[in-house]
Amino acid sequence: MYDRHLRHEEILPHSDAANERTPEELLRIIFDYTAKIGGERNLKSVLLLMANMGREMIMADRCTVWLIDHARQELFTTIAHGVNEIRIPLGTGFVGHSVETGDYLLIDDAYSDHRHNDENDRRTGYRTKSVITVPFVGNDGTIIGAYQAINKLTPQAVFTQRDLEHLKLVASYAGKSLESVILHEEIVATQREIITVMGEIGESRSKETGNHVKRVAEYSYILAMGYGLPAEEAELLKMVSPMHDIGKVAIPDAVLLKPGKLTEEEFDHMKLHTDIGYHLLKSSSRELLKTAAIVAYQHHEKWNGKGYPRGLSGEDIHLYGRITAIADVFDALGSDRVYKKAWELERILQLFQEERGNHFDPQLVDILMEQLPAILDIRDRFRDL
Repeated sequence: MYDRHLRHEEILPHSDAANERTPEELLRIIFDYTAKIGGERNLKSVLLLMANMGREMIMADRCTVWLIDHARQELFTTIAHGVNEIRIPLGTGFVGHSVETGDYLLIDDAYSDHRHNDENDRRTGYRTKSVITVPFVGNDGTIIGAYQAINKLTPQAVFTQRDLEHLKLVASYAGKSLESVILHEEIVATQREIITVMGEIGESRSKETGNHVKRVAEYSYILAMGYGLPAEEAELLKMVSPMHDIGKVAIPDAVLLKPGKLTEEEFDHMKLHTDIGYHLLKSSSRELLKTAAIVAYQHHEKWNGKGYPRGLSGEDIHLYGRITAIADVFDALGSDRVYKKAWELERILQLFQEERGNHFDPQLVDILMEQLPAILDIRDRFRDL
């Protein structure tokens, strides 16, 4: 289905070979991008690869991948060459028409067609001329979005029927790959929500607010990035760090909520929360929960080997545990607890300098000081009411 009103189906491919990809070029583009897309699990990365693949295959100036936001009754794109996120009401513009009807559109002159939405052109100063729009479907045949290519990069500056067929081929593959990635991200988002809620349950037992686990998560991410971890790994740590004290669910209130100093026996009982949290989480085959188990088990170990539960020292303590230890202590010292008032920032920083190389990884203490403006911004944004 393509736009028969413009009778573009009657136009033959251009005879000038420079205006079209050779079969060898097309195969190289297809193989390169399908391999990259098949190994990617990040939605934004997949969308960017899809846009680049479409643009290169048909020699377009720009290519956009649109998705449907059913909750807001909008089409949106976070991947559009030359612009940031765009949102339009469902049913508007060329892409709205394609998604609504399932039609493929092949347009020579956008401004001669009443369906063209020129709002983005007016906002950006860009001039849309020729357009291809191809809807793509998921595994059940339901339309989940659309490709849109703009302005052919040839002297004729219009797309051909062959371009449409090539973009339909890309859309057929990409739609099913995209649905798989969206499903993966939904699963991860659900896991993240469950982890956060479970972390808040653990903290609520000791009368902490949900904002404590949010702050620790954000601090952990900042420290991980400052350490040089890849963004994906830093995000993983951010997701699981709310579970660091999940073992507190099994600590009696008489110990957990005691306003004064714990006896040696009570402290030994309190320390069990690391073992309890670890054993709750360690059996999972999910990377998220396996990582959470590490954090729950090791965030009370100390650089000098005098922590618990195993007395690990130095780099024998997993990096995730060392990072979460700093994030947790920094926030705990700056917050009111049943057994103490919040410390002033100057006193907190002094303690970290004193415990650099004792309680805490010295490199991570240095990163804390370097990243202090970002840390304090998080503390202000997630301040307890």
